[in-house]
Amino acid sequence: MINSKKIVVVLPAYNATKTLEMTYEEIPFEFVDDVVLVDDASSDDTAEVAKRLGITTVVHKENKGYGGNQKTCYKTALDLGADIVVMLHPDYQYTPHLITAMASMIAYGEFDAVLASRILGIGALKGGMPVYKYISNRFLTLSENLLLRHKLSEYHTGYRAFSREVLTTLPLDANSDDFVFDNQMLAQIVWEGFRIGEVSCPTKYFPEASSINFRRSVRYGFGVLGTAFEFALCKVGLKKSPRFPKK
Repeated sequence: MINSKKIVVVLPAYNATKTLEMTYEEIPFEFVDDVVLVDDASSDDTAEVAKRLGITTVVHKENKGYGGNQKTCYKTALDLGADIVVMLHPDYQYTPHLITAMASMIAYGEFDAVLASRILGIGALKGGMPVYKYISNRFLTLSENLLLRHKLSEYHTGYRAFSREVLTTLPLDANSDDFVFDNQMLAQIVWEGFRIGEVSCPTKYFPEASSINFRRSVRYGFGVLGTAFEFALCKVGLKKSPRFPKK
């Protein structure tokens, strides 16, 4: 607990047996009050490992997708009374050691959401990010910064922290259940005028770390551009969308 805020870490999981325990062991429990894992109908024993570790575990009987998984994560964390929710992938690609810093930036009122950026510093390529993913990351981020009229080092990290107010304000159910959910959520945060902070985050790419294939990466990229254009059109009143409600 930081500054009397209840901190809940959520782990959207799919076939994470090999890396879950390593991730869990590095969570700073002197500051974290609870951990929630949502198992999206894994074919391995992710849920059994989570329960053995004492993690609050929710199991989807059918795969709901990455975005659908996060929707359950946030609802469960809010039901537990979370003031700050940190979303961390249980694939050990991101270090849990940054949870304290990210949560503190929200707990002390400096930001409403915090992203762990792989692009700040030299962590992305050094950590093994494929060159094509790095290039597409930079292109998409530039496009989004222009269309959203905002400035972030990247919009595509899977390591994020949010205040309770952010999670209860955004119309998350209007978002996709697929990977573009992450991007739609950030666009909504910008739309609502919440403050977004960033911290530099080292990252690791290895066989057990989750990653989407090239085909789905392309589909994600088009989804990202579609979200940015939708935001821009709604901003000037040329389109209406439940994702970006008129104020």
